[in-house]
Amino acid sequence: MSDLWYKNAIIYCLDVEKFMDADGDGVGDFRGLADRLDYLERLGVNCLWLNPFFPTPNRDNGYDITDYYGVDPRHGTLGDFVEFMHAAKDRGMRVIIDLVVNHTSIEHPWFQSARSSPDSPFRDWYIWSDEKPADATDGIVFPGVQKSVWTYDRKAGAWYMHRFYPHQADLNGANPDVQDEILKIMGFWLALGVSGFRVDAVPFLVQTKTGKAGEDFSLLTRMHDFLAWRRAGAVLLAEAAISYDRTEDYYDQGDRMSMVFDFLLNQHLILSFARKTAAPLRQVLERRPLPGGTGQWANFIRSHDELSLERLSEQEQQECFDAFGPKPEHQIYGRGLRRRLAGMFDGDQTRLSLAYSLLFALPGTPVLWFGEEIGLGENLNLPEREAVRTPMQWADERNGGFSPSKEPREDLPKPNGKFGYHAVNVAEQIRNRDSLLQAVSAMIRTRRSAPEIGWGETSLIDTGDDEVLVLVSQWRGGRVVTLHNFSPKPKSIKLEIDAIERYLPMLSTEGTLAPFPAEQPVDIPPYGYCWLRCDQERR
Repeated sequence: MSDLWYKNAIIYCLDVEKFMDADGDGVGDFRGLADRLDYLERLGVNCLWLNPFFPTPNRDNGYDITDYYGVDPRHGTLGDFVEFMHAAKDRGMRVIIDLVVNHTSIEHPWFQSARSSPDSPFRDWYIWSDEKPADATDGIVFPGVQKSVWTYDRKAGAWYMHRFYPHQADLNGANPDVQDEILKIMGFWLALGVSGFRVDAVPFLVQTKTGKAGEDFSLLTRMHDFLAWRRAGAVLLAEAAISYDRTEDYYDQGDRMSMVFDFLLNQHLILSFARKTAAPLRQVLERRPLPGGTGQWANFIRSHDELSLERLSEQEQQECFDAFGPKPEHQIYGRGLRRRLAGMFDGDQTRLSLAYSLLFALPGTPVLWFGEEIGLGENLNLPEREAVRTPMQWADERNGGFSPSKEPREDLPKPNGKFGYHAVNVAEQIRNRDSLLQAVSAMIRTRRSAPEIGWGETSLIDTGDDEVLVLVSQWRGGRVVTLHNFSPKPKSIKLEIDAIERYLPMLSTEGTLAPFPAEQPVDIPPYGYCWLRCDQERR
């Protein structure tokens, strides 16, 4: 059971650079993060996922790495990391970190050696072509920004492949030496106490050398087996926007990935919010396969990237744009939104509360992006995906309490705007019993007290009303029912679930409710939610 801790975990993703600056240099660090662990403990999260904090030129939010075995000096030292890990363990929190091994920075010593000579021992660690490939523009990840997936390097006298930006050269994952190095990187951080890895860009990682000859999942199996041998209970969380027919390729009955982000569900959830009906989400849930073995889906609403809508039709994408991002500056790459959910909902706490209640009610493991719990906004003046990577706002004081630096921050939302730190900050929401932070914290406590959702089987209940989503999760004799009203109209729902005598309210928009008989309808206000535990009749 303890080895499957992720079944009932609440994962909180944060960027060390943007969370808390302790030394006043304007950059978040591990000392600052350690100082804020009490806040995270109070919030109720029990697993932290850290975005890259390794040495980097920082041209892509740290995803361009020059050393996999260190901490970027801006964030502190390896000693500071170990102290943070100890403090997290003291609070019962696990830590997973980003494993970014599809590519390195072109400033990495491996690439510098590889480009220096065809005889370099690192030459075959990367993917080269003597001639410019005819398909150099196929598979561009960042349309409108990225021009090619191949770049000519004069020193190497050859073209190198990069799925992402030209400053991020793809590693040759088919090379046994590269695979051995990946396991060595994992082993290093496992020895320092991490409980697993969020694996970046997994679909590219499993593609064979040129991406033309199919896929090889053996690396994922090797990673899983290595993890099981080195640290019991460690997990692999895959960033992979897969269709449901590829589910088993990535899970392999739990012998590859432990969790995979469900991008398909995420995009239909946004469509449901846009249409104000649960129908698109319900349709996805009806065809969503159960991962084999010990696998688990990971659910999210927003992340550190754009909110991609590429799995929706053009008409459905346009509906989402019309509802949540009608201006050109709201949109990105022709397929997504570069807004946080609070901006998309214009700060409407009722709808935000509905969204996060739903996140915790969905079968799978919920993942929160830092600041979501207070309704942090975006800054559209920042380039590309940086718009949603603004610093945490801790208090109504200079720099939002993120940094004691006297230099003003240019990356925060406008201080005097709806999402500025005068209006949106942790300190104020801790004092306010009716704040979003208090509501999300109550949701997290409720979710952790309902292992039926994470461990059990969840089914959809048809109430004849597409605007309300009703889920029933059961495990070891316990049953939890959740109801979510996507519409601006109040609803009265009659539940017809066998062998139930009465319902015991766990959480609702309207606060505490008394137990009520099973025959009584459940009243839900506009954009409301209600969690019920079934009190089963004893026969």
